[in-house]
Amino acid sequence: MSSETLSVEEQLAASQTDDGIVRAADGTPLKARLAKALRREKLRAFLMIAPLLLFIVASFLLPIGDMLFRSVENQIVQNTLPGVVQELERWDSESGEIPDEATFEALAVDLKAAVAARVHTRVGGRLNYEKSGFSGLFRKTGRAVKKMEEGPFAEQFIETDEDWGKLETWQVINQFKSPYTAGYFLNAVDAENTPQGLQMKPENERIYIMLFWRTMWMSGAITLMCLLLGYPVAYLMAHLRARDANMLMILVLLPFWTSLLVRTSAWKVLLQGQGVINDFLVWIGLVDDASRLVLINNQTGTIIAMTHILLPFMILPLYSVMKTISPTYVRAAKSMGANDWTAFWKVYFPQSIPGIGAGAILVFILAIGYYITPALVGGTSGIFISNRIAYHISTSLNWGLAAALGAILLVLVLLLFYVYDKIVGIDNVKLG
Repeated sequence: MSSETLSVEEQLAASQTDDGIVRAADGTPLKARLAKALRREKLRAFLMIAPLLLFIVASFLLPIGDMLFRSVENQIVQNTLPGVVQELERWDSESGEIPDEATFEALAVDLKAAVAARVHTRVGGRLNYEKSGFSGLFRKTGRAVKKMEEGPFAEQFIETDEDWGKLETWQVINQFKSPYTAGYFLNAVDAENTPQGLQMKPENERIYIMLFWRTMWMSGAITLMCLLLGYPVAYLMAHLRARDANMLMILVLLPFWTSLLVRTSAWKVLLQGQGVINDFLVWIGLVDDASRLVLINNQTGTIIAMTHILLPFMILPLYSVMKTISPTYVRAAKSMGANDWTAFWKVYFPQSIPGIGAGAILVFILAIGYYITPALVGGTSGIFISNRIAYHISTSLNWGLAAALGAILLVLVLLLFYVYDKIVGIDNVKLG
């Protein structure tokens, strides 16, 4: 019998050696050949997804890691004033006295080197985030330290600026001499670490906890508004003829063809006191001309504008799920005696919950990160925490505080996502 006519089992049996190991034609163990082929397939699959993996690492994971590091990084004080940091290790900050002459001498040496490297203003700017006045103190002292050749240095520094003779100044430097700090996170929750211990800031200085709360509840309100407006539209699209549904889909997608800035600016025109909406309400007699509605530069304007902008992100997941729901279920419920409302609520609505979950996640996560629209139509009462993050990144340049705020926002989103998974179940979320 030729080898071509042998069955698979017979070929395997014929290729077995005396030691009972199945071998390939070249004599290598078949198990090793299969393992090698499997590794080759895995390597080929990895190389195919490597560009996407590299893109995700470079554009997503690394920025998040850098943000988390910046939220605790505080090496500028130690790197700029190494001698002062070393001298402060032996200083008792609770003694009620400022450091001794040796510390001022180290300050003179460190500041001269920092002025030569033009970095003395950076450490002043860093400490100015914790207590105002440090930026000007280091800038002024940087000009005067060049003339300090011999001691006593304490008198010369205090003569240059009396703040060097204050205990509070040295307590702040001592508090932030460590290369890592929790100060940014404390500021992000309206707290501070004082010589008396951890304390909340005065009432008139607490803004971030309020902004976090406002961001969360307004994002929830926007998500709810999108659901209330988007569900009927998606339901109608799912039950219209294909031609009519396509036309309605074009109308839903039409805002995507217009710039976000243009859409937001259009709402400024519509919502202002002398805008189209108020003029219409006055014209039909619902509102008196002297008491026009205030719809702009407040939370109302933010909710209206962002609901319009994010509405398609609710409609599309709902529509894709509703298209998969067979109409026979509702007809069967009606044939068994259910009225229209009972058939919808008991049969149709539960099947659309996966689309509600997907749309709610999309809208909510997008809403908490928006800052352009709240900045344009929100005024002072309608801005989100993302607006403060953008301010600290681009204007105040307090990247540490911006990173801490971003990290807290990320944790809140992950926490809400976890709660959502426990209540609804992420496996029940579908896009179609």
